[in-house]
Amino acid sequence: MTTTPVSAPSTDDMLSRRGFFAKLGILFNGFAAVVLAVPIARFLLSSVTRGQGKGYLSWVRLGEVANFPEGETRMATFRNPFVMPTDGKTVDTACWVRRISSSQFQVFAINCAHLGCPVRWFPQSGLFMCPCHGGAYYRDGARASGPPERGLFEYPYKIESGVLTIQAGQLPTPGDPIASAATEKPPCA
Repeated sequence: MTTTPVSAPSTDDMLSRRGFFAKLGILFNGFAAVVLAVPIARFLLSSVTRGQGKGYLSWVRLGEVANFPEGETRMATFRNPFVMPTDGKTVDTACWVRRISSSQFQVFAINCAHLGCPVRWFPQSGLFMCPCHGGAYYRDGARASGPPERGLFEYPYKIESGVLTIQAGQLPTPGDPIASAATEKPPCA
């Protein structure tokens, strides 16, 4: 009886079990890296792409000038021009409008300069008061007392055809050029 030798398959062409799982692991790791990288890249690039259009710094109508009597401070609301689908009712933003003279106004953000709590106007005392930490502001928005280090933030405004409009979309903050240009008061000590 003659036996014919059986030749083993060539190991050069075969993928070992270890090699198969190594390649499968690399494939899954690459997929996971792409899944994680896409949202991170979108987040990092969103400020660049969003900042190209200055639409969020548009001028927003507050109302007719006649709605704001001279010498009074009244609350007004506007719809924030920078709206996301998930914003809901938070796009309706409040502000305080003070009419100094026939064509001179001050439009204050409703947020306290300390931690952003909404301030209230008390006409009896002529003060804006913050309920959170006791911050107080004079009628012109300057700091009166409490923890805030500066006065209320002001929105730039203009009057066109008897309508008061403000430049809204971002809340003025201390480092913002809008806040610096709008307020010419000296910093509080």
